[in-house]
Order: sequence, then structure tokens, then C-alpha cells
Amino acid sequence: MKSLKFKLVEIFLFLSLYYACIAAEEKIQKAKRTYIVHVDKSNMPETFTDHALWYDASLKSVSDSASVLYRYENVVHGYSTMLTTEEAEALGEQPGILSVLPEVIYELHTTRTPEFLGLGKSTTLFPTSDSMDEVIVGVLDTGVWPELKSFDDSGLGPVPSRWKGECQVGKNFSASSCNRKLIGAKFFPKGYEVAFGPIDETMESRSPRDDDGHGTHTATTAAGSVVPSANLLGYASGTARGMASHARVAVYKVCWLGGCFGSDIVAAMDAAVADGVDVLSMSIGGGLSEYYSDTVAIGTFTAAANGIFVSCSAGNGGPIPSSLSNVAPWITTVGAGTLDRDFPASITLGNSELHSGVTLYNGKQLSDSMVPLVYGGNVSNSSGGALCMAGSLIPEKVARKIVVCDRGGSARVQKGVVVKDAGGIGMILTNTDTFGEELVADAHLLPSAAVGQKTGDAIKKYISSTRNPTAKIGPGTTKLGVQPSPVVAAFSSRGPNPVTPAILKPDIIAPGVNILAGWTAAVGPTGLQSDPRHVNFNIISGTSMSCPHVSGLAAIVKAAHPEWSPAAIKSALMTTAYTAYKTGQKIEDVATGGPATPFDYGAGHADPVAALDPGLVYDATIDDYLGFLCALNYTPNQIKSTTHRDFTCQTSKKYTLGDFNYPSFSVPLETASGRRGGADSSSIIKYTRTLTNVGAPATYKVSLHSQTQAVKMSVEPETLSFKAQYEKKSYTVTFKTSSMPSGTTSFARLEWSDGKHIVGSPIAFSWT
Repeated sequence: MKSLKFKLVEIFLFLSLYYACIAAEEKIQKAKRTYIVHVDKSNMPETFTDHALWYDASLKSVSDSASVLYRYENVVHGYSTMLTTEEAEALGEQPGILSVLPEVIYELHTTRTPEFLGLGKSTTLFPTSDSMDEVIVGVLDTGVWPELKSFDDSGLGPVPSRWKGECQVGKNFSASSCNRKLIGAKFFPKGYEVAFGPIDETMESRSPRDDDGHGTHTATTAAGSVVPSANLLGYASGTARGMASHARVAVYKVCWLGGCFGSDIVAAMDAAVADGVDVLSMSIGGGLSEYYSDTVAIGTFTAAANGIFVSCSAGNGGPIPSSLSNVAPWITTVGAGTLDRDFPASITLGNSELHSGVTLYNGKQLSDSMVPLVYGGNVSNSSGGALCMAGSLIPEKVARKIVVCDRGGSARVQKGVVVKDAGGIGMILTNTDTFGEELVADAHLLPSAAVGQKTGDAIKKYISSTRNPTAKIGPGTTKLGVQPSPVVAAFSSRGPNPVTPAILKPDIIAPGVNILAGWTAAVGPTGLQSDPRHVNFNIISGTSMSCPHVSGLAAIVKAAHPEWSPAAIKSALMTTAYTAYKTGQKIEDVATGGPATPFDYGAGHADPVAALDPGLVYDATIDDYLGFLCALNYTPNQIKSTTHRDFTCQTSKKYTLGDFNYPSFSVPLETASGRRGGADSSSIIKYTRTLTNVGAPATYKVSLHSQTQAVKMSVEPETLSFKAQYEKKSYTVTFKTSSMPSGTTSFARLEWSDGKHIVGSPIAFSWT
């Protein structure tokens, strides 16, 4: 009887769970979310005379309540709307609908720099201010704080006559907020609002105004005006200026407190193309997918096809391999390196050991006497104590002490607030394995210093071996001339390319650690609500900071060579990038302490002076990109979804990724066990490239440098003679490969030189 009862209970529980799952599934099916609908504009049914009527009718056929959020006319043909899963599937089956993509929520990849990059030097290669005035940099981000001196328009002429944008009015933002420097500002809230409801205007402005700071920082990094005596709380004092300080700026606010929504991003890209920007800077990233279902890849393809240079941040997922985002070949994907500037602060332990950390704290310092020192993990009643998570520290054990906190799990500055709220008077932030020796400075709210893993381990060892450990933290300073520099930031996302391994990404690195640029007055330098300080400049880090550096550098090259395509500008930046210090040693990776590789820095670190005169470039046309998609075996429908072009790959033509005219080389290889036929461990692979002469007539000779004996390389021809500007010459690289264990990587370099120019390309080999 008892077993029967148990059986009945089991059956009851099973049925309850079963019906609960069905109910949950039905709820998911009925729940609405935002979709971006791509239509084949040329295949509008004959019963309609207007695309808007077609869009409305197609929606009504699947949903009584759905309405259009945005109509897209430039980077995408179609619209965005709210639908259930069933409605989206039904809409996708209608004629003329290319795809119905669920919206992706993207995230932000959050003065000394011009001198570090060589922009302070006088050179006849730099474009004149008049030609620089004609270049317009569009920034998709959190908006702008227009009152900053970084947007002063003194000395600028009239707004370029081709500009079609506007200064959109909203809360705390009027038409007069724009000028001849900040020539346009728009905001795109619809995707955000259908997900979260109306914007709470007590928390953020429903306008182009920046309440976060990130957008102002990226815009001023790319093209901020010259501002003397800039600093953050006394640190990094000097003259601040954007990379292209005479270029115009147009801001498109797409990121809100809840994130950056795909439908809003597409609308902003659509507007930027129509407005007439020359450069599009996007320090945002999201999920990875094939290009035909990647909203950013689709939108930026059309931007590039319209002659717009697009730069995006690589992401902050490093040093994990294949952690990149924004990897489409028509996007310039930017990783992060350091400057030769640091903000050191001394840490003295009770045993007289002296260590060095970094800080941007400038408030009241601790006394010069020693203070009790504790480790967060030892003064907590929870597992989050080591990380100094909110509520994890015991006040009685922390009061009047310096607390050692491990980095990770929460914002670095938030840990200091946790320590302060618990009664602590100072913090030492220690790196763990994940962050190694990378040091990122922050404007903490109490005396603090961040240290690398080795120093952190030494401090923790001292605490555990001493009955009454003590320490003191000295004031921070600004130090210039730090060497080696640059080094690749540990957080900078790495290759190989997770979508198309045969395209090497990232493309390039630029300064992205401890970068000084403009800031909003809406929040303090930490971005925390508890931070009462207001600053005009802030120092922050991320590939979000390196991306606008390259955007500004591209604007300079565009001004010097207005006839160049986005691909030519990208090539100029990549083939002139450097991979070694003046000593000849390779650029270091702070995550490993050893030499970095092309999977870390791509073609190398940007050198804008050299990029103005690259000698040769690897140009790419729309046909090249279409051939690239054919090499991926895309169907005509997938190609149209990506490019908005009718194109069918020729069955008689062989399309290969190795022949795509990219400035770098990536050669994915199979191990012997992975090949058909088994033990034959060698194969021959050929890549063909075409170079365009953008300099004087010259003869270039090739040289090869390799780290591996497993691949034999040769180039045919070994010499290229150019008799005229814009003349094109092709060459073929032959790789004879031997098998290596799966997971092996190795690198080489190919250079063409005429004695004046060096046109360099990294080569990456990876065996799987």
C-alpha cells in the first residue's frame, strides 16, 4: 500500500512537472521580444506601391498588435518590431522576407596618447587643417556631454555642406548644444524602451546627453579639440587632444542603463550612413554568429560599401583565446595596449618590504605610520570575502585597517566602497591568475593601490606568516617614459578568429589602458552613485578606449588621402604597424610576461605617421567581399541578407578564403589524424594577394621571417616593379606544411620593401 502511495505521488509530481514545462513553453511562445526583419526590397509584392504599406500589411498578417519600431533604409532594408516566437516564424515564411533575427543586447567594452603615437611631431605628411575639417567621425555610444572644452569649435570653418544630420532636441539637450565641432547628435531609445519600459528621466536623459561618461570619453579620444591643462584629479596633467582634433564629431546615443539594443544600433547606423559620416566608431560588442545573422556585421557592410571606415573594439575577454567580437573582415577590429605612462604608489609592509602599485586616488592620505593589514578572505563570514563583495566583510574585523581584496567578481572601485562602508581606511587590490601583472589605475574613494599577482601573493604571504601584519600606502604620482611600452593588455580579447579562422583578428592594437579623455558631469570618475566628485576628464581602460584611437587615426589618413577606400585605409594602418620595440625585442604580452603574437596584436601596434605613407596597400572592393562570402559557401539568400545585393556564386569559379585580399594571413591547418588518408603529413597551400601602389614608382623585394620549420614558405614573384601610382601587382605565397600536434600555433612575417617603405603582414599557423 505504501509503495502504491509513493507511486501515485511520483506520477503526480511527474505530471505536475510535465504540465508546468508545457505552460512555461507556451508562456515563452507567447512572450514578445524585439526582432529585426530583413526584407528583399526588390521583391515587394506587386499589390503594394509603397514599402511602408508592405511592412504594415506583413505585420498585421501575423499579429494584431505588433507595430513598427524603426524602418531601416540604408544599412538594412526592413524594420524592427515586437513579436512572439510563433509570429516571428510565420513572418519569416512570407515571400520577400530574407530573415527575422532576434535582437541582440550589446555591451560597452569599457592626452599622453598623441605624443606616444608620434602625432606631436611635425611632418609634411600630415593633412592640412582645412582637409581635416572635412572629415566627420560618427560615434555610436552613450551620448555626449557637449559643454566640454573638448567640443570647442574655435578655428573651425563652416560645417561641411554635404552633412545631412541634425542636433536632436531632448531632455537637457537643445539645438544649441551642437556647434561646428559637434555637428550632430541623435538618440535611439525605442528598442530599449519596449524591453524596459519608458526611460526613467530621473536616472538618465532621453536625449543625446551622456549620463554615463563612456560615450563622451570615446568621442573626445577620437576627435576631441585641443584642451590645455587637462588632468584627472591632478594626474596625467598636460594638453588633451583627440587623435583627429580638427575633425567633426557626430554622436549617436544607442546605449542606455539597460544596455545597447540591436534595433537601436541598426537605426543609428542607418542614420549615420544617411547623414554622411566618413568614419564610424563603435566600442560595443555582443554575441558571435555567422555574418548573415550578425546585426553589426550586416549594418557595417553597407557602411563600408558606402565608403565609411568602420572600427570596433575587439572586446575585453582576454587573455582567453578566441574571445574576440566584431570579426567581420570589413570591420577594423582593435585590441588594446598600454602607454608609456603610469600612476605608481608605494606600499610598505611591516617587515620593511617595499612594493609598487598604481592608483588615481587624490583625497586625504593615510598617516605615515603603519596601519593594521588584513586579507578580505580572513575577515568575512561569506565566500565573497576574498573578493570584497557587497556585505561580505565583518566591520568589527575591518575597522581602521587596510584590507587586501582580490580582483574580479565586481567592479574594482566598488570593492573600495565595500571596504569603506565596513569601516576600513585603505585597500590593496591584488590581481589573481586571470589578470597576472596587468595594472589598471582607478580613482578610488579611499586610499588604495592595485598590484600585480606576484606582489599580491607576496603581500598575502606576509599576512599569513605574521601575527600582527601592518602596511602603509603612499600617495600616487604620474610617471612618464615607462618601459617596455606598449605591452598587450591582459583584458584585450585574443584570436584565433572564432567565426572565420582563415581571417586573422584582431587587426591591430592601440592605446587602451589608463586613457585620459573627456567625461560627463552627470557622474563622478568611478561612475558610482556614491561618488560626489565632478571632473571634466577621466582615466579609464578597455578596448573601448583603443577603438576610438584607431577611428581618429583613420580620419587623419582619410583627410590626407580622401580618394582611398576603407580597405586601403585599413591596410595602411595594418601594414605599417610595428611588432617590436626599438631595441628589437618583440612587443610583450602582460598576461604571460613573454612575447605577444599576432593572435594578441594582429598586425601590430598602430603607427599613424607611417600609415600616411604606406607605399603599397591591399585594397578590397565589394566584389572581393562577395567572393569572400562565396568562399564561406553562403547561399544567395545568405549573401543578400548580409550585403543587400543579388549575387550568385559562379559554379565554374573556385572561391578560396586564402585568396581574399586581406593585409594579414591566417592559415588553419589540419593534423595528420584530421586528414583523409591519415598518415600523409604534408600538404601544399597557396594564397594569392594583390598590392596597389599608392606611392612613387618603385621596385619592392619580398622577405620572409618564420618561427617554425614545420612550414616551408616561398613567394612568386619575389620582386614587384610598379611604374605608376595605383598600378596593381599580384603575388602568390606557397606554404608546404608538415603535421603538428593539434592546438599548435606558430607565426611568420612577410614584408615587401623598396628601401624606404616596409609593407608588413603577419602570418599565423594553427593546427587543429
